[in-house]
Amino acid sequence: MEQVETFENGKVDIDGDIDGGSSTSESEYQHALEVVWDDDNAKRRKSSLVSSENPSYAQQGAKKGGSTSCFVHQLLESQRKSRKGHPSLSHNEDRNLDKASDTTNQAIHSRLLTKRQLSDMAIGVRELSKKLGSIRLKLKVKTIFLLTKAHDSDLIGLTRNMAEWLLSKERDTQYIIYVENTLKDNRMFDAQGLISQDPSYEARLKYWDNELCRKQPQLFDFAVTLGGDGTLLYASWLFQRIVPPVLSFALGSLGFLTKFDFADHQDTLSAAFKDGITVSLRLRFEATIMRTQTAQLQDKKHDLVEELIGDEAENNLTHKPDGSYTILNDIVVDRGPNPTMSSTELFMDDKFMTSVQADGVCVATPTGSTAYNLAAGGSLCHPENPVILVTAICAHTLSFRPVILPDTIVLRVGVPYDARTSSWASFDGRERVELRPGDYVTISASRYPFANVMPREGGGEDWVGSISRTLNWNNRQRQRAFKEWGEGKK
Repeated sequence: MEQVETFENGKVDIDGDIDGGSSTSESEYQHALEVVWDDDNAKRRKSSLVSSENPSYAQQGAKKGGSTSCFVHQLLESQRKSRKGHPSLSHNEDRNLDKASDTTNQAIHSRLLTKRQLSDMAIGVRELSKKLGSIRLKLKVKTIFLLTKAHDSDLIGLTRNMAEWLLSKERDTQYIIYVENTLKDNRMFDAQGLISQDPSYEARLKYWDNELCRKQPQLFDFAVTLGGDGTLLYASWLFQRIVPPVLSFALGSLGFLTKFDFADHQDTLSAAFKDGITVSLRLRFEATIMRTQTAQLQDKKHDLVEELIGDEAENNLTHKPDGSYTILNDIVVDRGPNPTMSSTELFMDDKFMTSVQADGVCVATPTGSTAYNLAAGGSLCHPENPVILVTAICAHTLSFRPVILPDTIVLRVGVPYDARTSSWASFDGRERVELRPGDYVTISASRYPFANVMPREGGGEDWVGSISRTLNWNNRQRQRAFKEWGEGKK
């Protein structure tokens, strides 16, 4: 029996099963995520608690007392409200839930959470993802975001066809369509020719740019990508915090993440808007660059290990943030243009992990396990696993092996003060940033997972099928059985 949920204006209403019967699984929604802000919890490193002084990258939270615009967080909030008043909660616990409700609406980086808060957040998103895999969400879609490869003439033509179909008055809803602003004057897209077909199209055909995605991500109800996995990664990059549900049509090379055939795009979109969608929440990482504030002091010998896990003098902050990114695939810290190998140090929460002498280190999400992590010899990982994959790139040792860590930790990758050269960090293959000696990157589970629309059928076997299809995983000729002596003789 399949359950359908109608989602609109931050509320989730249980409509019952498809056959019209009453819902039998409301008890499942009594288990809610709540990040309890406990002042008694052990705090993290002071230099990781410094607020951003650069508003250009600081995450802007919702107004206090208002609901978040992230549809994932709205679902979590719905779960929390359903739990409120549960008999297992004491009066103090219920009061803490109210307190956390106000706090979660404010801008909080996941690296600033205590161990308990980070664990609660990760577990809550994990439980929600499991529930979303067994239900269909009926979204009230009005504004649709279209993303394609703006330099591919074939895909531009297909994007125009899709926009024309969505704008048509034959649709039950008069959709507002956003396409990339570079297509406005593109001859292949021919926006003016499209508008000339119907003057009403001019008010409903709009254009997006990076700034609009960054400042008003809540403007879009649904996103559609035409391309390959790289196009979908670009969608994740555009929406650093709030992400609308993303449906991806496979028009690229491999297609680990693009699950739908464009030849059926009209039927696929019609069914998605009418009957609902199944969503897979993909873990994303939040990565923050931390710059050393003590390297310029010449009268003291500096030690990154001591600064990150040792005692820090009062009002003597050693590092400050200098940029934060949300990524879907991986963070790579490598040697960059330097001819020699890089030297990095890894920290897990407030403990020193190891030093790495290699071309670099790849820290991947489960989704990114089939990307650079795979090329570097890392493990393949099912996307539903709540883990952080750490793989050295051409390590200068015979004993370093890839490691898999829980997503409830804060990982730090730093360049020691005595390193011969700088290292360079990239985030989903973008924003190449230099890490000078003494700098480091914090990596933790993001509060904003990526909502990937999935086909109704499939699930875990779909992932196995994708790696078998694209990578020929475990593909070999089957071993022949023994033929017993005398078999076949009369």
